[in-house]
Amino acid sequence: METPHASRRSVLSVLAAASAAPLLSASWGAGVARAAANGDTYRSSTDLYTRLPNGEGTDYARRYKRHAMSDNSTAQKYSYNRTMVMAMHGGAIEVGTSDLCLGVAGYHPATLAATPADGPAYDYWMFEAIRPSNNSELHVTAKHCNDHVALSMAASNFNALSLHGCTAATAGAPAGRPEAVVVGGRNATFKRYLTEELTGAGFQTIDGASNPALDGESPDNICNRTMLGKGGQLELTTELRKSMFGTFTRTGCAASTNQIFWSFTAACRAAIARLEAGPDQVIL
Repeated sequence: METPHASRRSVLSVLAAASAAPLLSASWGAGVARAAANGDTYRSSTDLYTRLPNGEGTDYARRYKRHAMSDNSTAQKYSYNRTMVMAMHGGAIEVGTSDLCLGVAGYHPATLAATPADGPAYDYWMFEAIRPSNNSELHVTAKHCNDHVALSMAASNFNALSLHGCTAATAGAPAGRPEAVVVGGRNATFKRYLTEELTGAGFQTIDGASNPALDGESPDNICNRTMLGKGGQLELTTELRKSMFGTFTRTGCAASTNQIFWSFTAACRAAIARLEAGPDQVIL
């Protein structure tokens, strides 16, 4: 039996101790998809929440799900959670990443129904900008994400996969083929599996190691704040994300996913399954 979708306020007091990330300073301005913290308005997640005390539900939303774990048997060993999926620039900041986060986690973005019905479901967390305009101001770079729930979920999972949006120019996509995904993060094995599965599904992949702005290799990046100290990061170009939906808007994506979307999420889930089968994924 799974836990219901929890209220953030009901658990923050319990999870506060998990937030050990320092409040790193940065100042940011407007933009679409950013790779570094050269101009963020807010220096951290908690800075944003503090300076917008009434912003939840009007400026932004947070959604997450931590799946229940229980083993009260003295004779059997039950499975445990190993992987979380996140979209820290969801909603109208990097459109489509919220929906991809849910899809990879095993949920239909429009209904939250288990999809596929018999497949594993992964923990997920997302921050979504929901303003009518000027949503890019709510961007907090991955190295400065210190949301208490996000940190505690990353720290209690072996693996994390973080989904972002970028431009084709920032990704270094070749001229004439802007639909691409940059594969990064500190987990070299995860990167290899993601690259192999996504390439096998027909997607153009770019090695994050060739793009320091999008490599996701900083140990402060929340995708690497896991039990193993490493994770995976995907940066999808605008053109690739647009190709996955019939209506490419914050409110239109969830109900207009197409086969490209489901092929992409299936490839990510296949990579996670391969990763979780590895020897470093066993709790003794």
